Amino acid sequence: MEILYLYMSLIFVVLSYLFTSHFGRKFSNLPPTIFPSLPVIGHLYLLKPPLHQTLAKLSIKHGPILNLQLGSRHLLLISSPSASQECFTKNDVIFTNRPHTLYGKIIGNNNTSLNWAPYGDNWRNLRRIASTALFSMHSRKEFHDILVDEEKLLIRKIQNASVSSVHSHVNVKAVLNELMLNIMMRIISGNRYFVGDIGAADEEGKQFSEILEETFLLGMIPYLGDFLPFLRNFVQNGYKNKLISLKNKRDIFFQGFIEQFRKSEGVVKNKKTMIQLLLSLQESDPNYYTDEMIRSFMLILLSAGSDTTTGTMEWCLSLLLNHPHVLQKSRNEIDRVIGKDRLVEESDLVDLPYLRCIINETLRLYPPGPLLVPRESSKDCVIGDYNVPRGTMLIVNQWSIQRDPKLWNDPESFNPERFEGLEGTRDGFKFMPFGFGRRSCPGEGLALHVIEATLGVLIQCFDWERLNGKMVDMTESLNFNLVKVEPLVAKCKPRAEMKNLLDQM
Repeated sequence: MEILYLYMSLIFVVLSYLFTSHFGRKFSNLPPTIFPSLPVIGHLYLLKPPLHQTLAKLSIKHGPILNLQLGSRHLLLISSPSASQECFTKNDVIFTNRPHTLYGKIIGNNNTSLNWAPYGDNWRNLRRIASTALFSMHSRKEFHDILVDEEKLLIRKIQNASVSSVHSHVNVKAVLNELMLNIMMRIISGNRYFVGDIGAADEEGKQFSEILEETFLLGMIPYLGDFLPFLRNFVQNGYKNKLISLKNKRDIFFQGFIEQFRKSEGVVKNKKTMIQLLLSLQESDPNYYTDEMIRSFMLILLSAGSDTTTGTMEWCLSLLLNHPHVLQKSRNEIDRVIGKDRLVEESDLVDLPYLRCIINETLRLYPPGPLLVPRESSKDCVIGDYNVPRGTMLIVNQWSIQRDPKLWNDPESFNPERFEGLEGTRDGFKFMPFGFGRRSCPGEGLALHVIEATLGVLIQCFDWERLNGKMVDMTESLNFNLVKVEPLVAKCKPRAEMKNLLDQM
């Protein structure tokens, strides 16, 4: 009899929970949700990698505006351009904060990090520094010599690899990754770690790569304690200790650069390195421009700028290898505009519209952040006639929007021509690979410039072929970012028409 009462009590509790959830939602006019939302865990049971694809399927079935219960947190899932526009225009200030997470608290340094600082005067100043001093058109002109140097080093590396390899195989992902790390480190500190053969670096360079890789991997691990507070005492210590250890290693490593500049001839103004710029600001306001802030800027530039840009170029070359007619069309454009006696230069990019179409189409199919970096509402608001409570996490599934057959003709196909003649890149908010609004990527201009220039010289200087004639594997990994499961390796050789120019290098 006691067991019977126990079962009846459990059934009553579950039914009461479902009843109150349903009618509470109905009267509060929250966005539609998915049945059932289980006690305690809510909809966590639905989430499977790759997350952007899982969430896309849920949106197709249940609608473009969804409210999911992830443990103790509400999640607003957006998969439509019109709803995105509401979030990033009239409600942009409300959705300018990041969700509170253990990773953001420890790794992000909160108030000193552009990516994690709460919205306010401090964040606006950090954004201003990034936008005007580091990523402005004027700054990009100052970084021009760095980009040209690294592109020439990239060409020499690929030449050497294609000659030394028995089958002329080149590890494209590795060489592009080294290119980006060299560019970012030279912008930051003037250092270059990867000079010789692909994969060769000194001990400091290897340590630097390990820190970045660990930062990326820990950032990709979902921490259940952020959604289920009762688990924090059980699972937090191991994860927290790893984050603290990583932060300490990173701080010691980056602080070394700062001390090197201090021990040299002092802070020289009007120099190109980011550390020198920030140290010059520190002279006038040492309490605000702390070493911790400088280290945070270094991490943001390296982790956000290098990996995503490398990934986009790798996806782009993979698509070109699988669509050789597109590769040839782009090469014809470059030969017609540039010729064969000099390399593609920054001033040429505006005259290579088809190259930009290729990059836009790659970003449409494989946006570097398929789920735009989460935000959190600072107060109640209305999206699509639904009430959204304060403290709700916002995730915009840009991957889903950019592959929506209602918005794009034959969305799964690689068709750069769809972007021909389009002046803007955010046509009705259906194409936003770098986000939008106050929290959009401040490095968008620099990233696109590097991608265009690098792909331009790779297409111009080399003949590319697939290995063994097989199609390049385009399978996505299970990470939160879009990463290829199989890193791109391709056959490559210098173009005969470019031999004289390449020999001079």
